[in-house]
Amino acid sequence: MEHFAQHFFSYFELRQANSPDEIDIALRLRYAVYCEELGYEDRHAFSDGRERDAYDNQSRHCYLLHKASGRAIGCFRLILSPDGNSPLPFENVCANHLEDGPLTPATISRLRYGEISRLAVHSDFRRRIGEQQSPFGIAADADANVDSRHYPLVAIGLFLGASALALNIGLERIYVMMEPRLARLLRSCGIVFTQVGEVMDYHGRRGPFVITGDALFQSLASESKELLETLREQLR
Repeated sequence: MEHFAQHFFSYFELRQANSPDEIDIALRLRYAVYCEELGYEDRHAFSDGRERDAYDNQSRHCYLLHKASGRAIGCFRLILSPDGNSPLPFENVCANHLEDGPLTPATISRLRYGEISRLAVHSDFRRRIGEQQSPFGIAADADANVDSRHYPLVAIGLFLGASALALNIGLERIYVMMEPRLARLLRSCGIVFTQVGEVMDYHGRRGPFVITGDALFQSLASESKELLETLREQLR
């Protein structure tokens, strides 16, 4: 079987959006997924076809290029606190629902963590039954898919890409709001997020999760580490 990292890079290239035009690529993809396809956001609020909010100005944006078509088919942003005092979105959403413990955000400076947000995959790459209802391409029966051939390569690449970006800028933790079933799927792939708060109704049943750099390197298989390191090089 073709090596995991080689397989990924034969189809895709991860790019950091460093110019307004490149950021537009991510914003338009977000509009297609979050507004037009899933209805998470009001499409009429974005007449120019770009889904955006106030956190975009304090974020690093990336998109995944499908080499064969030249299209952007996935994206994410990594939200940072500009001054160390401003809370990130998950902190506002979860409010008093975060758990006490060593991984709660209160135990570390906001300058040392970020939040993965607006991770989306184009519908053309969410074709299996049940995947159309997830912005990431995770099927409704994902927990039953124990064969690694069924894991959504694009979504895994995006999560590893976000981890690569966080490591490159020196963050110690990244938080994300996601469904527990997605966390279980990522765990089975060696990307081990820890739940740090209650699951709530937030575009579906989602809860706050976190991963540290140490936990990432301890849990990843060797071929996934190679993919991570190559993504780090690609984003530098």
